[in-house]
Amino acid sequence: MIIRSKAPLRLGLAGGGTDLNTYCDLHTGYVLNSTISLYVHCTIEERNDGKIVFESTDHDAILELESKRYLELDGNMDLYKGIYNRIVKDYIHKPLSFSISTYSDVPSGSGLGGSSTLVVAIIKAFTEWLNLPLGEYDIARLAFDIEREDIGIVGGAQDQYAATFGGFNFMEFYSEKRVVVNPLRVKNWIIDELEASIVLYFTNIRRQASQIEQEKKKLLDDKKSLEAMHEVKEDAILMKEALLKGDIKSFAKILGKSWEAKKRVSNNISNSEIDRVYDLAITNGAYSGKVSGAGGGGFMFFMVEPTKKLQLIKELNKQQGEVINFEFVKDGTKGWKI
Repeated sequence: MIIRSKAPLRLGLAGGGTDLNTYCDLHTGYVLNSTISLYVHCTIEERNDGKIVFESTDHDAILELESKRYLELDGNMDLYKGIYNRIVKDYIHKPLSFSISTYSDVPSGSGLGGSSTLVVAIIKAFTEWLNLPLGEYDIARLAFDIEREDIGIVGGAQDQYAATFGGFNFMEFYSEKRVVVNPLRVKNWIIDELEASIVLYFTNIRRQASQIEQEKKKLLDDKKSLEAMHEVKEDAILMKEALLKGDIKSFAKILGKSWEAKKRVSNNISNSEIDRVYDLAITNGAYSGKVSGAGGGGFMFFMVEPTKKLQLIKELNKQQGEVINFEFVKDGTKGWKI
């Protein structure tokens, strides 16, 4: 039997960072995001030779192991091992033999929630294969626990919930890992106008999101950084209102304001190249923009008057990165058997 799955990557529109436990445990976090037509893909094939094979085709990584109930975490494809360990421990209670292959539509370190989306896609494939009793909240929470607790990768929780639920969501993050996902009923014309007004640009700068998030956790003890995070959270509320009303210009204005606040959280969120590209975009018609995700590199996106979009795309494609086409998608992770 062959099982396939995919999970969508997300654009972090506003509130990113307030989903870190060091913030939301004390202050409650709000995040606005949406999934886009770029995915992480997974295929599982059953084996009967007592082997487990993990393969990440986009990273040219492959690992073959003897099947057993627990795989040691040693820094080599630990995300795959961690998922397997929890599936066996919590649900199956016996070794499994299979091959698993994954790839992403974007490079790692993109700022679109790639590692968490990978975990969600793999869990969804296991859910389809083994008929596990996991709903959307269960999959997202399990993905969070595996990545953040079992493996110890520092980060928030928005990525796991975005990849699982899909669509435009306003998310609330409380203490004790309580999350409420509020799907937004955004009218189709608003989505069309938003797509017409956004340019997504890959900077070609890879970064480790966990390092930046670790830095943020430290800085939340600083009064100025904390005040900036409060502002980022408030902007998520304001941006949600602008989005639902279809007030794209207000949406763009809040986006720019929120980017300025986010840069005050940590010096690592932006750098000279990001600042240069941002200024270039503004010079070529963009209203505003921001980095998607933790910062430091990956993807940026810009709001622009649609009639000036092509000009902006041409200028950005002259830089070291490239513009990537996308659409917003309403569905979260999917799995199917062949």
